[in-house]
Amino acid sequence: MKPIAVIFGASGFLGRYLCRHWARKGYEIVAIARHREGWSGDGMFLPWDGKNSGPWELALEGAAVVINLSGRSVDCRYNQQNRKEIFDSRIDSTRAIARAIRQCQKAPAVWMNASTATWYRHAEDGPQDEWRGEMGDGFSVGVARAWEETFFREQTPAATRKIALRTGIVMANEARSAFHVLTNLTRWGLGGSQGTGRQRVSWIHMEDWLAALDFLVGNPLLDGVFNITAPEACTNQHLQQSLREELAMPLGLPAPAPLVKLGAWMLRTEAELVLKSRWVRPLRLEEEGFRWRHRVANSMIADLLARPGLDGFFATKERRAMGARVWATAT
Repeated sequence: MKPIAVIFGASGFLGRYLCRHWARKGYEIVAIARHREGWSGDGMFLPWDGKNSGPWELALEGAAVVINLSGRSVDCRYNQQNRKEIFDSRIDSTRAIARAIRQCQKAPAVWMNASTATWYRHAEDGPQDEWRGEMGDGFSVGVARAWEETFFREQTPAATRKIALRTGIVMANEARSAFHVLTNLTRWGLGGSQGTGRQRVSWIHMEDWLAALDFLVGNPLLDGVFNITAPEACTNQHLQQSLREELAMPLGLPAPAPLVKLGAWMLRTEAELVLKSRWVRPLRLEEEGFRWRHRVANSMIADLLARPGLDGFFATKERRAMGARVWATAT
């Protein structure tokens, strides 16, 4: 009998990849989300509203792993209505899952709940890890704090390990993803530093994100908070320069903070997503011996640009090599 993986938020960006990945790993997938749109089609789909009881609760019985990736996107303006939806979608879903786990005759072996690397303060003076990192302030940090407090405070059986995933920006070659946005800006000549360029960007390649989850599920002694990022949080300036080099784009107009704020307002999003320095170190994963395939930004960028689907021109090593020669000549 296959082990069961229950994935809440299965139709979202991360959920789609995880459904497909764990299906290939031999799990029986139970995908739970508000809508089928975006779901990978792996396993069985169950609808829910993100807060109330329903037939989906039966799927948690004896599950090998439960993961909650639910939550309204933060890529929006933080007006009163959006703030409420961002906050409530995370707290309500966490409470609903905890309630369902308490009712299980055989509790799930592990429950992982999404969190965010934004929990930490704006840091340009040194990395923030799980043991010594300092909490920040503001709306986003308040949401992260309440999210984790709810997760760990809710009573669940002792047999269920609980892990909070403080995840950085997950990079994948998919339309409308962060990586896609950054590469498009670079192609348009807008790939210069944003703000001061000194702010750190904590990111992780999608393959390493999936591998980190496998690692945590497979180690029964691990619980608590884990930073899910690459070991090297580069500066915004370095990330933008690396993108320009790989895309052979010598021009990269910088965007000072006022311009970033104006652009964010026009795009109905928040400048904080770009300007906050998230210098996060995945110390616990390092201590436990996890191995990353992509530790530095240059490796991540080169790998994603070489994959089919996102970039039609820089899809082969030969073409990327030609791009590098163009860059060298232009600069």
